[in-house]
Amino acid sequence: MTRTLLRPTGFVDSPFGHDGKVARLAGGLAWFTSVELIHPDGTRELVPVADIERRFDDSMARDWQRLIAPRPPLQLGTRTIRLDQPQVMAILNLTPDSFSDGGAFADTDAAAFAGADMAAAGAAILDLGGESTRPGAKPVWEGDEIARVLPVVERLARGGNAVSIDTRKAAVAEAALGAGATLVNDVSALTFDPRMGEVVAASGAPIVLMHHQGDPQSMQDDPRYGDVLVEVFHWLEERISAAEEAGIPRERILVDPGFGFGKTVAHNLALMNGLALLHGLGCPLVVGASRKRTIGALDNEAPADRRLAGSLALALKAAEQGAQLVRVHDVPETVQALKVWRGLRDQALTPRL
Repeated sequence: MTRTLLRPTGFVDSPFGHDGKVARLAGGLAWFTSVELIHPDGTRELVPVADIERRFDDSMARDWQRLIAPRPPLQLGTRTIRLDQPQVMAILNLTPDSFSDGGAFADTDAAAFAGADMAAAGAAILDLGGESTRPGAKPVWEGDEIARVLPVVERLARGGNAVSIDTRKAAVAEAALGAGATLVNDVSALTFDPRMGEVVAASGAPIVLMHHQGDPQSMQDDPRYGDVLVEVFHWLEERISAAEEAGIPRERILVDPGFGFGKTVAHNLALMNGLALLHGLGCPLVVGASRKRTIGALDNEAPADRRLAGSLALALKAAEQGAQLVRVHDVPETVQALKVWRGLRDQALTPRL
């Protein structure tokens, strides 16, 4: 690490009565009173927001502006997705071997109906995938992947939904974008297919770049980091630069810390605790912790279909730290949890007369 990083902390419910002592995180519904400075030598220092600007060098000033700048809405076809509040991105796996719902939506009709139900329940974006990237999963030939996703993309896009294609392959992304998808979710962050950057740049679609260590076959064998939060930050920063070099402007880039992708339980929890640091990248933040193994590891190895409560806890933790999109399996429950969270925020932001 060659520069000091800024992690917002000391969150408060509202800015009222704290003029000059709080800052708003990424134009959203979170305000913070302190900044943890993570120095290049690994030491950490807590500084009040009121004093932070006195500590700035050029890189810190730039990262600060990225931390507090509002994230403009996502324009996905005819749909406008506001990013000044947390939104739900629904997972729709069109695969026979996904870790939590493998085979449930492998039929086109079942998948299309399920997607429509998720949208009706409040999902802002439907994220369709035709290849499992769970630990140990084997690659799928791009022709098979296209055959799985294309009919469902077409039907859901025709219904006016904002459809994302979850794929590492340029040919799959190209086909899905042509069929009505308006967002690409690349878990490899442009490292798997050298043509992906070119395809996304030419389409004008936004892209999600996700952190990972290793590939699905081996990523959980022995993942190691010095400081997982700092290393994920710098890795994503490099991938943002690579995407920009490919012709994708920063305003069309979202980032995902890759919860569970080449990380131990301890790594995942450290990432979630320090999530606010990643807003310093200046891109909307996507968090996908739904039904992940970490929840089972913390609760007697609960199976994937018994991890709803843990998924909601992690979604709310992400929302508290300003995540703009939470990627989930359980849409109605997560939407309700976020409505209650938003109600608490709205009450805190109602001026006392």
